[in-house]
Amino acid sequence: MINFGQMMEAGKLLGRLSGNHPKFMAFLKAVMQGGVHEGTVIEIRVTKPDGQEYISNLRLSQEDLDCLSQLAKLQKNAR
Repeated sequence: MINFGQMMEAGKLLGRLSGNHPKFMAFLKAVMQGGVHEGTVIEIRVTKPDGQEYISNLRLSQEDLDCLSQLAKLQKNAR
């Protein structure tokens, strides 16, 4: 069961992240407006201050897209 208080807290945290990194959030919005489809590859690279890098990627399945859609609906309802 979904805890409404936790949903509200998640919404606040996303708002803070958006305020701290508006260009990143605008980037995500632009990507989503263009449509993310099955087979889309998302790659993430993390570089630590000491130069150590971590790189990973994932290819989205229809199940992944369904989960993302549900999360987006939950976020909208939490506002």
